[in-house]
Amino acid sequence: MKPSMQCSGCWIAPQKMVFNMTQYALLITVTVSFIMLTVALYFDLRYQRIPNLLCLLTLLLGITINSYFYGWDGLLDAVSGAALAIIILIPVYYFKMLGAGDVKLMIGIGALAGPLVLTWSIAYGVIFGAFTSILIAIKAVGWRGLKMMMSRYIDCIYLGTYFKPEKGDAGRVNVPYAPALMLGWMLATYINHDIYDLMWTIEVVIEEIGTSFSLI
Repeated sequence: MKPSMQCSGCWIAPQKMVFNMTQYALLITVTVSFIMLTVALYFDLRYQRIPNLLCLLTLLLGITINSYFYGWDGLLDAVSGAALAIIILIPVYYFKMLGAGDVKLMIGIGALAGPLVLTWSIAYGVIFGAFTSILIAIKAVGWRGLKMMMSRYIDCIYLGTYFKPEKGDAGRVNVPYAPALMLGWMLATYINHDIYDLMWTIEVVIEEIGTSFSLI
């Protein structure tokens, strides 16, 4: 028999927890990715490095979580995401546009989020990186350093010779890229259509719990 809604002093549990297995997996991978990126952001801003242990842990968690929830398909998705990160970012690292720690971190994020979210995370990260790099450089050397860098680039193009940045040049500033990568991942995750279903489910569960408390 269904309990009376007028029962006072009784705990009325939510009628139905509407999470499915896919949503549980998505919630866990998003949460773990956010934690790992936040920790990486702290280390990159504070120490200008991202620990290898953090990158390795991210990779192992991505493989483990996806394999647990999706079996062999999840394992394949995790490996594909990690492999795609290597393919995309190794050339970027070769040309010194990203540090080794950034590359290793995104390999782990690829294992957690899969190839699709990883691709968009990197794409948006590049866009955000243009802005964050300029802001960080301006904070370090001011507008004068930014003008010096632009003038040096113009001279390099005009004369066809590379000139190393001098003291005070924004080009000498070691710019951490973790902020841009995290912003890129956040945007890629937010526009993922599966997130909307998850957010709606969380809202429903919270409303059910709130209703249950109001009936106590």
